[in-house]
Amino acid sequence: MIGNPDFLTGRGQDQAPEFQELESPEGELHLRFFVASGDEFALPATGIKEVIASSPDRITPIPNVSPLLLGTLNVRGRVIWVADLGQFLGDSTPLSTDRPEIHVIAVEDQDAMLGLAIDRIVGMDWLDIDEVQMPTNVPDGMAPFLRGEWFLGKENTQFLRLLDQVAILRSARWAA
Repeated sequence: MIGNPDFLTGRGQDQAPEFQELESPEGELHLRFFVASGDEFALPATGIKEVIASSPDRITPIPNVSPLLLGTLNVRGRVIWVADLGQFLGDSTPLSTDRPEIHVIAVEDQDAMLGLAIDRIVGMDWLDIDEVQMPTNVPDGMAPFLRGEWFLGKENTQFLRLLDQVAILRSARWAA
């Protein structure tokens, strides 16, 4: 069978000689998601350790920590802190934990890992990093954690903001 030339070329008597070409995606792969306020953000896929859909009762609240932290989550024996990303970025709308699942994006840099709790996931998308522009009209508390933004709307009223997960992980806000 392996010596059969039709097997090696992938063409048999019943197959058409046409080949379906796959389009190669342009840009870099990003995870798109929303925080509780309705703002849309993206993180580079290379900076994401994993995405977890967790029941809220699996997140253990810890007393006397930053109000930005929802608690800890045990993921396959590793305990990670889970933060409300929207509130971290300055949104006044807290993430609702009265729901069956909370989406948590685990980001990691060196030995530090943090879970970013978000409202909902849009999905993975190939985005052209060359089209990222400097952020405009962003709150001062959010600016240090942005790499830029893509304009999605015709009048530049809709935009997708690109986050810097390393800056979020290394932020001094966690000590507050």
